[in-house]
Amino acid sequence: MIGDGRPESESAEPSQAQPRPYADTRPGARPVPPGLHLIATPIGAARDITLHALDLLAGADVLAAEDTRTLRKLMEIHGLSPGTRPLIAYHDHNGSRARPGLMRALTEGRSIVYASEAGTPLVADPGYQLVRAALAEGHPVHAAPGPSAVLAALAVSGLPTDRFLFAGFPPSTGAARARWLAELAPVQATLVLYESPKRVHKLLTESAEHLGNERQAAVCRELTKRFETVTRGTLAELAQAFAAQTVKGEIVVVIDRADVAPAGAEDMEAALRAAFTRVSLKDAVAEVSAALGVPRREVYQTALKLEGEE
Repeated sequence: MIGDGRPESESAEPSQAQPRPYADTRPGARPVPPGLHLIATPIGAARDITLHALDLLAGADVLAAEDTRTLRKLMEIHGLSPGTRPLIAYHDHNGSRARPGLMRALTEGRSIVYASEAGTPLVADPGYQLVRAALAEGHPVHAAPGPSAVLAALAVSGLPTDRFLFAGFPPSTGAARARWLAELAPVQATLVLYESPKRVHKLLTESAEHLGNERQAAVCRELTKRFETVTRGTLAELAQAFAAQTVKGEIVVVIDRADVAPAGAEDMEAALRAAFTRVSLKDAVAEVSAALGVPRREVYQTALKLEGEE
């Protein structure tokens, strides 16, 4: 077997003389180029998997997964089987043991597909150390994009999508979570967080305290699944709404960015004086208008006033 990643079936150690002994020989299976291939798997609906990911699952030499049972079931739904190929468990708890065997397979010129339990590998899921190790040894690493709870929640939240920050899971202890939220408070981007259903009310309450009661947000539950719900409102409203609820399922919380206080006259004048030392009046007006979010006409009038005082 490859390492001790606990394959579901006992497979012999791959032969050096046969670099691709495990490839699916079914009609229509496409050979997969050597290297590490990361595939995104459905976060709910099994049909959300891509044709590209199915091709990789059908043709790769070695299959690796955060949860081999989940991957096997997904493959069965789509008419695929590991066959005699190794199906290796690779997750946060066994990575150091399973990684050497997977690296040997890459060195022997094999193709490996890696799938996290749901969504995109490395996005709050295992795989980072495996990717780092593969790149360090010069092996190709490819991604077959697809389902992502981060992007799905962002799309349905109704909040700005032009700039966002995926902040992962909040710390579980109160003091650490308070510091974490304080650091996020001024970030000028929509925030996307994961949270346990048991702690979602606590997170909303503390977010309202540290980020502001009136900050708009959305709580997305069980995305793409039968009981999908998206609850929108201010942080204060959401904290109240979830106070008496028993929440179950996968949770993604999306929070709007902080409002930027309008620039005052002193801020505008200071920015213009600094810009005058580098660029023309016209360019200074354009630069300060964009930076401070102040109408260009207003900035231009201030710029003329400052120019007349010199």
